[in-house]
Amino acid sequence: PRQPEGVVRAPRETVAEAQALLDAGRPFHAHEVFEDAWKSGPEDERALWRGLAQLAVGLTHAARGNTVGGARLLRRGADAVEEWERGRGEDRPYGVDLAGVVRWARELAGRVAAGGEPVDAVVEAPRLGP
Repeated sequence: PRQPEGVVRAPRETVAEAQALLDAGRPFHAHEVFEDAWKSGPEDERALWRGLAQLAVGLTHAARGNTVGGARLLRRGADAVEEWERGRGEDRPYGVDLAGVVRWARELAGRVAAGGEPVDAVVEAPRLGP
């Protein structure tokens, strides 16, 4: 089943729902939750939510065996999140550990690109916050 689209959530609700979906091995659904925040949130936060959505869809591709696309999206999402954080100087918006998420994405992208094998989305799910 698909995740409902176009749902407007409070930012912390977005993070909590996305984390629950990531923990359940449903990164594409988490991507859709982040995408809702990206499309409905304030303009100055859209790059953050878009970057987090890219990370979730990167994990989706890596889990489905598209290692090239997965690694690319993980790196692109990490770059976007890192750039947003630098521009804002805010390293834990809504409880999200941006530095930790960026480290997770870059490390996973390296392993995915080198290994060429699908990853387990549950095992590889990031921790967004503490």
